[in-house]
Amino acid sequence: MPFPIRTCVVCHEEFELHPDKPGFANRCPSCSEPESTEPAAANAPDVFDPKAEREVNAARRRAIRDLLYRKDS
Repeated sequence: MPFPIRTCVVCHEEFELHPDKPGFANRCPSCSEPESTEPAAANAPDVFDPKAEREVNAARRRAIRDLLYRKDS
């Protein structure tokens, strides 16, 4: 049984769509390969700012304290 012939939406080359082909069904195997893996730290902020973190933690503590100990009068 022949495999269906598809056209890649990226490079417009024809390829056979195999059942165990990794990636997208409308992309050829070379275009379906995962892109280069960038380090996970690329999404993290470049500079660690302890003052900003302290301010955020203080605001969080203040909000929790206000919610827990407010008087319902």
